[in-house]
Amino acid sequence: MIRYTLRQLEYFVAVGEAGSIMLAAGKVNVSSPSISAAISQLETEFGMPLFVRQHAQGLSLTQAGRTLMEQAKVVLREADRLVDLAGDISGTVRGPISVGGMLTFAQTVLPPLRKDFVEAYPEARFTQIELDANELVSALRRAEIDVALGYDLVLPPDLKFVPLLDLPPFVVLPKDHPLADREEIAVEELRAEPMVLLDLPQSSDYFLSFFHEKGIKPIITERSRDIAVVRSLVANGFGYSIANLRPLNGVSPDGKPLQFVPLAGGLRPMTMGLMMTLQAETTNVVRSFVEFAQSWFRDGFMPGQIPHEVSGPKASPASVKEERKAAPGS
Repeated sequence: MIRYTLRQLEYFVAVGEAGSIMLAAGKVNVSSPSISAAISQLETEFGMPLFVRQHAQGLSLTQAGRTLMEQAKVVLREADRLVDLAGDISGTVRGPISVGGMLTFAQTVLPPLRKDFVEAYPEARFTQIELDANELVSALRRAEIDVALGYDLVLPPDLKFVPLLDLPPFVVLPKDHPLADREEIAVEELRAEPMVLLDLPQSSDYFLSFFHEKGIKPIITERSRDIAVVRSLVANGFGYSIANLRPLNGVSPDGKPLQFVPLAGGLRPMTMGLMMTLQAETTNVVRSFVEFAQSWFRDGFMPGQIPHEVSGPKASPASVKEERKAAPGS
């Protein structure tokens, strides 16, 4: 007959990882005496010491304790999976979901999407990570993430892509640039201009393809993997850049104004969407996230738009959302 609980195992793992009952108590939000009692009960049940008590250094796992803690983690994971499986059977959206986001737009798209999803499905346990395009594909294949919010630039045959939004390219310029007042800019007009390249896998090839198709070699004077750095370099006069998303406030991170002018010629847009393995949608929480993201974008979210001013002393969240829906595309 089993005479220990999953809660006791949780406390045991928390102490083993923290090396201190006090730190573990803060982590799992219970009192130190409760954790001490749980550890003592487990040691009695298992018939062996799990920790070596060292007054100055806290607690250290014994050899047996290390072995049992690894198995305790497995038991806790399987217990979570049992609850998640019950949710799938009953149709409840419950359980973990890990979503990766492209470095270029994770800060713009993923937090508001995550907020609305977990408000709609509070029993979903959402985690996120920001990676470049190649890293997202690797993380999906290693099952480190369930879904990736990325672009359609390279679509491996072993991954599924659900399109969400087309994002045409535009030129990013400082506000006082001679081309900043144009309605659109042709690639040929950038031939002699210095370029600040967003140098990320796949993205950089996409931007440079516009020039290669015209037989033009762009003058790349600056490169960065950080979209915020690119915007600041442009705003401070180091050159133009090409992007598919713009900041909502229309300024660089150091507060200088930027201008965003569409690239002429009907160039191929980037398509933002969800990448996943062919088996990913077997869980209810992943299926629900995919459906939620599709409806969320259909309802009018458009990263890179600048909402109009809303009249009145203070705009309500609902009115701001309506303004976003009405805002013109970038």
